[in-house]
Amino acid sequence: MAQNNIIPAAAGSVVSGRGERSIGAILIDAGKLTPEDAERILRLQREQGLRFGNAATQLGLITQADIDFAISRQFDYPYLVHGHSKVSEDLVAAYTPFSPQVEALRALRSQLMVRWFDTDPARRALAVVSAARNEGRSFIAANLAVVFSQLGEHTLLIDTDMRNPCQHELFGLDNRGGLSAILSGRGGPEMIQRIPSLLDLSVLPAGALPPNPLELLARPLFPQLLGELATEFDVILLDTPAAAECSDAQTIAVCAGAALVVIHKNTTRISQVRRITDSLSQGSATVVGAVLNEF
Repeated sequence: MAQNNIIPAAAGSVVSGRGERSIGAILIDAGKLTPEDAERILRLQREQGLRFGNAATQLGLITQADIDFAISRQFDYPYLVHGHSKVSEDLVAAYTPFSPQVEALRALRSQLMVRWFDTDPARRALAVVSAARNEGRSFIAANLAVVFSQLGEHTLLIDTDMRNPCQHELFGLDNRGGLSAILSGRGGPEMIQRIPSLLDLSVLPAGALPPNPLELLARPLFPQLLGELATEFDVILLDTPAAAECSDAQTIAVCAGAALVVIHKNTTRISQVRRITDSLSQGSATVVGAVLNEF
């Protein structure tokens, strides 16, 4: 798989809309233009034969970011506007969808669609693994979930790291209920939380930290749960614990059927990557590829 250098940026109210609305109407509704501003723009547009956006920027009334905002609403391409969401700004795909970093994520998404995901329910889940903590595994998993949902794929992100979970923090979710409750028989699919600001995206947090995470993952209930969810979701991404610290990641990848290995530039050792890929192969999990992460 081609390597991708992903470097987070910051930048997001919810953007989703209807294609028949004009850019001017969208920007007025969003409070970025006044009706008087729109009239000035329309006059210049008629006088010089410009596009609405070009006329508005020539007058200094809006920025290119405002135009991107309006176009995204026209084409039902959801993203977030800074200061209007609980979602962490580490989710660059949710806040800056037109940045080079997110373009790299979309390229990664395309390769995953070719190499693994298809209409077969047995190929709907993918574990995102890495050797150690702080290598960007959770960052990649979360941002990939966002870009898959932006493609229109019904996407579920599961935080299977019941040792050091963080997806609830990234998405601003309640973590009192989650995967640990389901696997211990104290909850069900109602623990899955929709992300209302991002169409087609749901998250299942890790939940309360159990004393026996590996034992919970090894129960037949976990692959059964993934099988049931595969009939409801097009893409299921699983954020995993650090592979060098416990055996959870291997168990999760085997249940998912495949894994994407995250490598951190100038941090991850080749020997660690070999150990991970060997253990996954021995467990009959497909290693779909590797992504070089830098952030």
